[in-house]
Amino acid sequence: MDTGTLWRAARARTEAFRRWMYRDGRPGSLARAANRLSAWQFSAGLLSPARAVTLEVRGRRTGRTISVPLVLAELGGRHYVVSMLGEDTSWVRNVRAAGGRAVLRRRQATPVLLLEVPAGQRAPFLKRYLDQAPGARPHVPMDRHAPLAEFEAVAAHFPVFRVEAAVEPVR
Repeated sequence: MDTGTLWRAARARTEAFRRWMYRDGRPGSLARAANRLSAWQFSAGLLSPARAVTLEVRGRRTGRTISVPLVLAELGGRHYVVSMLGEDTSWVRNVRAAGGRAVLRRRQATPVLLLEVPAGQRAPFLKRYLDQAPGARPHVPMDRHAPLAEFEAVAAHFPVFRVEAAVEPVR
C-alpha cells in the first residue's frame, strides 16, 4: 500500500470513531469527557487553535451555566458558530431560550449575542465552517470541497449563529 492509501484509511477510521462518539446525534460518555476537557482547554487558550472557544450559556431548565467547546468560523470579517450535530442539540436550544445571550471564553470572558442566520442563507457559512473545523467534518454529510449548491440542500439542518458584541451583560 502506498502512503496516500494508508493515510486515507487512517482518516476514515478516525472519522468513524468520531461519529461513534456522537451516535444517535448525542455525545456519549467518552465524548462528554472529551468535551469537558476541550472546554477547559479552549477557555484557557492552551494548545488549541486560535478559533477554538468555549460557549457558556444558561441552561433553559436548570439555569446553570453550560459550557460547550466550539470553533468560530470566520467569513467576511464576521464570526459564526455552527451546530455540527444539527438542530437537536442542547446548546442550540439553550441559546434560543436565552434570546441569544451567551459568553465566549478564550483566555477571557466576552459577552456576546448570537443571532441565528435564516436557514436559506446558511450554506456559505456551513461550507466555511467545514474548512475551518476539521473535527466537524465527520458529522456533516458533505465534502468540504462540494459546490455551494450541495450545501444548500442540507444547510437548513445545521443552525448557524452570527456572533455580535453583547449590548448588555449576560446574566
